[in-house]
Amino acid sequence: MKILWAPWRMKYIRRFEERGDNSCIFCKGVQQNKDRENLILYRGRSCFIILNKYPYNTGHLMIAPYRHIGELEGLSEEELNELMRLTVLSVKILKREYRPSGLNIGVNIGRAAGAGIEDHIHLHIVPRWVGDTNFMPIISQTKIMPELPHETYDRLKKYFREE
Repeated sequence: MKILWAPWRMKYIRRFEERGDNSCIFCKGVQQNKDRENLILYRGRSCFIILNKYPYNTGHLMIAPYRHIGELEGLSEEELNELMRLTVLSVKILKREYRPSGLNIGVNIGRAAGAGIEDHIHLHIVPRWVGDTNFMPIISQTKIMPELPHETYDRLKKYFREE
């Protein structure tokens, strides 16, 4: 058996231990004044856009309300409207900068649906390219990422400043 070393993944595996106080990563990130460090691209009135620190693909964004809430149906009309407005804005920006072949957009509600963070609702936008899935994730359970998250942040942040 061949081994592909990916020691940076340990941070992901131990992410809940690192939080220590089990605080919400979304709430904790927006409370700090460290947007680049926390990968926060944009702060709206009721929602914000953040890069996924452990993306499925380069450019994987998440949009979440500031309010700590776990259910889609509990969002206010203002939060729902801004969530969709920021989704459209993000799609336009990702298409402009990365020219993906397609996009996956979705919300995972509950652990059974794949929610990694169940208690703070968030929407995922994942750019996709023809051929972006190859034998590596299928055979070896290893995804190859061509760009570091902070490089992605720097490429996208300029568009959100214009907003």
